[in-house]
Amino acid sequence: MLLSTIYAVLFYLATAIFVVGLVYRIRLYARTPAPLKIPTTPAPVTQSGVVVRMAKEVVLFESLFKANKWTWLFGWVFHFALLLVLLRHLRYFTEPVWFWVRWIQPFGIYAGFAMLAGLAALWGRRFLVERIRYITGPSDHLMLLLLIGIAASGLTMKYVAHTDIITLKAFALGLIYFDWQPLPADPALMVHLGLVLSLLFIFPFSKLLHAPGVFFSPSRNQVDNPREKRHLAPWAAALDADRSKAAGE
Repeated sequence: MLLSTIYAVLFYLATAIFVVGLVYRIRLYARTPAPLKIPTTPAPVTQSGVVVRMAKEVVLFESLFKANKWTWLFGWVFHFALLLVLLRHLRYFTEPVWFWVRWIQPFGIYAGFAMLAGLAALWGRRFLVERIRYITGPSDHLMLLLLIGIAASGLTMKYVAHTDIITLKAFALGLIYFDWQPLPADPALMVHLGLVLSLLFIFPFSKLLHAPGVFFSPSRNQVDNPREKRHLAPWAAALDADRSKAAGE
């Protein structure tokens, strides 16, 4: 029970750091001035066009597709597979399990292999492509290794060292309802959960923040209308008002 208590406390702590850190970063992104009109052309000239552009960027990785087809393929496969895996894991936190979560279970299993393959390819380019290797730092390798470890340990539990998923679900639901239950003491599960906890701890301080950050990119979220409407950041508007007031005096 001591092991279960340790993991339960760590999950609460990691979740708190993840949520608070993510909210802080998003607030910081939202408050950062954008003094210039810099949408990457060809850019939409209406707000609805910006919404469509952002949707294509988030769902299809449009700019990455135009830049490098292989990187786009590996990146898109990984992200789509990760989404399916995360949705599949909802079965551990819901009772009864929602019908669509039951429906995607087989796809989620295969997505685990796709996720691992996409990550391996993305990590491989960090070594094989010279210009990518030049700009790759230790944190890039750490993030990819951490994600690969999560995927590999998850597949190990499924196909090599099976864990008691009924007891695991009881533990997960116990975390939600503050009714702590024993956690299976399987080595593969301990490694898997430990890596997930590590990811939650470091996510708000890592390059993985590109996930929410893409929505705040001026090159993507701005309307291309500099001739029709002057772009004026709030702080610049206040400065202009002060200058006008001083000139009037």
